[in-house]
Amino acid sequence: MANIVVMGAGIGGLPAAYDLRAKLGEEHRITVVSAIDHFQFTPSNPWVAVGWRQPEQIVVPLAPRLEKKGIRFIPQAVTRLDPAVGKLSLADGQELSYDYLIIATGPKLAFDEIPGLGPEGHTQSVCTTPHASRAWVAYQEFLKNPGPIVIGAAQGASCFGPAYEFALIVDSDLRKRKIRDQVPMTFVTSEPYIGHMGLGGVGDSKGLLESALRQRHIKWITNAKLLEAKADAVRVAEHDDKGQAVKELELPSRFTMFIPAFKGVDAVAAVKEMCNPRGFVQIDEYQRNPKYPNIYSAGVCVAIPPVEATPIPTGAPKTGYMIESMVTAIVENIKEELAGKPVTHKATWNAICLADMGDDGVAFVALPQIPPRNLTWAKQGKWVHLAKIAFEKYFISKMKSGNTEPVFEKYVLKALGIVRLKEKVSE
Repeated sequence: MANIVVMGAGIGGLPAAYDLRAKLGEEHRITVVSAIDHFQFTPSNPWVAVGWRQPEQIVVPLAPRLEKKGIRFIPQAVTRLDPAVGKLSLADGQELSYDYLIIATGPKLAFDEIPGLGPEGHTQSVCTTPHASRAWVAYQEFLKNPGPIVIGAAQGASCFGPAYEFALIVDSDLRKRKIRDQVPMTFVTSEPYIGHMGLGGVGDSKGLLESALRQRHIKWITNAKLLEAKADAVRVAEHDDKGQAVKELELPSRFTMFIPAFKGVDAVAAVKEMCNPRGFVQIDEYQRNPKYPNIYSAGVCVAIPPVEATPIPTGAPKTGYMIESMVTAIVENIKEELAGKPVTHKATWNAICLADMGDDGVAFVALPQIPPRNLTWAKQGKWVHLAKIAFEKYFISKMKSGNTEPVFEKYVLKALGIVRLKEKVSE
């Protein structure tokens, strides 16, 4: 019998646990350890922050779903990982041994790297559902006395899509409330140009997103470093193409949201021989850690180098489709190891994203994620907005039911309607 532990219960961890149970025999023990007791559908957080969703609509309590599948669930944070002996220490004092460990924790949000950044400082966040709920409270106060808004992604950020989404969703919400004319908006990003997305651009993402911001009267600053967030303003340094500071600005803001840079969670980052300097897990082509091959990793906590060097540091995003591909490879490789076979499965690192813009949206496809690519595609339309709403309902229903089908592959590709895209991804 193998004892398999999954750290994390997000878009990577929960499907990993479901797939392991579906594809391995009942004799193997599967345990999920998570610092929170529910699954949250992170892509919907920008909607929560403007009151378009209630938190309970996008969260799924974990214990009953996992127990129904014969999966042990421990709602505790991991405080220490000792890979040399295969053991986890938990916040409540428990110790948990494993034969195989899947690290799918997501990131630690590096708010501490910039003065005033984060919900405990002077900026809002949509990185977690509790953060988005706090942002909704702050947004309601803002609506009573509207004024300037600054939204963006800090230096070192690797997740730019939610920043663009939130800016455009806020614009749409303010227009519906008929107070958009009272709210100057500025988008601040570490990207070298609008639409870079940490991917070196996807199709005409630069033109599409510049046009979207311009049509909605949202000014932008690129190659930007956030120096400090204050209660009523943000200090920003604008840089040239060589990374030299050319201008420092103080932008008034009554409501501010920034995506921070990410790091590895503390318990994982502490195992330095397993991680890169930012605490992300190093993996080989089979999703295994080179130092400890019985440890696999998937999702945002995985170390992936930037797509290209940029004047201000930007990271490479990990989209849902990519994470699903990582999980599939991990489950198949563990299955092969248990059968005494060499591992053979590799993830397909492709980027597929549905970005909501409030009343329409943009779909991005990059196959593979890192250029040069076999396929690059970006399209805008109301159908993307509707597709994301439909996918939200579909994905949450699958997490509630424990259905292990590859939801991103089956639904997103169908929604995009790209002929033979599945075959191209497989190639």
